[in-house]
Amino acid sequence: MNAADLAPLLPELFLLGATCALLLIDLFIHDTRRGLTHFLALATLAATAALLVRNPAETTLSAMGGMFLRDPVADALKLFVLGVSAAAIVYAKGYLRDRGLFRGEFHVLVLFAVLGMMVMVSAGNLVSLYLGLELLALSSYALVAIDRDSRRGSEAAMKYFVLGALASGMLLYGMSMIYGATGSLDIANIRLASLDLDAQQSLFLLGVVFMLVGIAFKFGAAPFHMWLPDVYQGAPTPVTLFIGSAPKLAAFGMAYRLLDGAAGGIEADWRTLIAWLAVASLAIGNLIAIAQSNFKRMLAYSTISHVGFLFIGLANGTAVGLSAAMFYAICYAIMAAGAFAAILLLARKGFEAEEIADFSGLGRRHPLFALGVLLLMGSMAGVPPLFGFWAKLAVLRAAVDAGLMWLAITGVVFAVIGAYYYLRVIKVMFFDAPADRGEVAPGGEAQLRWLFGLNAALMLVLGLFSGPLLAWCERALGV
Repeated sequence: MNAADLAPLLPELFLLGATCALLLIDLFIHDTRRGLTHFLALATLAATAALLVRNPAETTLSAMGGMFLRDPVADALKLFVLGVSAAAIVYAKGYLRDRGLFRGEFHVLVLFAVLGMMVMVSAGNLVSLYLGLELLALSSYALVAIDRDSRRGSEAAMKYFVLGALASGMLLYGMSMIYGATGSLDIANIRLASLDLDAQQSLFLLGVVFMLVGIAFKFGAAPFHMWLPDVYQGAPTPVTLFIGSAPKLAAFGMAYRLLDGAAGGIEADWRTLIAWLAVASLAIGNLIAIAQSNFKRMLAYSTISHVGFLFIGLANGTAVGLSAAMFYAICYAIMAAGAFAAILLLARKGFEAEEIADFSGLGRRHPLFALGVLLLMGSMAGVPPLFGFWAKLAVLRAAVDAGLMWLAITGVVFAVIGAYYYLRVIKVMFFDAPADRGEVAPGGEAQLRWLFGLNAALMLVLGLFSGPLLAWCERALGV
């Protein structure tokens, strides 16, 4: 191993070193100057992004004997992971400070989670993929339980930990079966071996099924979604914002490496499983979301339905479908960050603004804020010409191209059903009388309000100019 072999790892090595340094520096920072930790965390993410942009990967580069791969797909996903994570840190500042949670642990755990996501999307080996997954998972468990005085948060963290450990065990069991069938942990070698398995075909297929369980759990796809509503509602809202956005990009990277990479030789088998997971997610997510009055739980079930749309793209099984799914994952990460940020803007100490009714009358009192929420809800509903519409159109077109017309029709039907609960939020803001709980107004620091405005405006801007982003995803996947 030499310096040239480690060059593809430079952004990850820098992030690891900077995070460890921040962990030590934070010990000597007084609570009254905790803003320095906040600044250093953002600077670390910005510098990591600069290292990625400075030397972009035009072809596939490998390090550590093929355990780490850097290619255009990994670079694109990492940039958006870094951007969404930085936004989550900015959004979190006021909320955490008001509740006495503005501590270095939050920033360090977010940075370690980001490192885990970056390792996941660049994994060239089942071992490195599992390492990145567990680094993300362990950091997420601790983030959910960061408010030690919250019984609801502790309960959510325990559920997340127990179910996450179960899913990780199934994923690891599936990987062991694949190793037993192919004799390799290298993703490229597994793909080659899957083309000629003979007597080991059944063992390999069973291993892929167990791996699909792990993928579905990380996405929050039905019927492996049990953790998601309780964790989203129980975790502090800034933590929900983070775990509900950036990790979906990493989950796509994980699915890409395992399905198109390791299981690429049996594409016809896993495409059917992915299609039925998509149908289950669309049905359960959309139908149960209609009955929710808590905004965070509604967004949790909304996440399940969006995963269903993303899986429609994956079910295509080709580079076209993967690029559509990647485009959808990026779109959803940006939309989810803005939707949870709307709750953060309204929340104040002693008032969490988690109920849909808390948004009553905002259209008359604070029209600009209500307009931002309208753009985000409209994009999630898939209203043209907003960003979410083009993302849904891309995955539905991929399904049609793959001959899955029945899946595309199912997606359209549930898109119409799902529009109801998004439009209900808009109706509450503009047509309902304000709730009798005093003045409810968007607050927070100026940078938070400006970031939310930019986040909401992106729904329109990226909707009108979505072509370059979709073309970037297609180029990354070689379409």
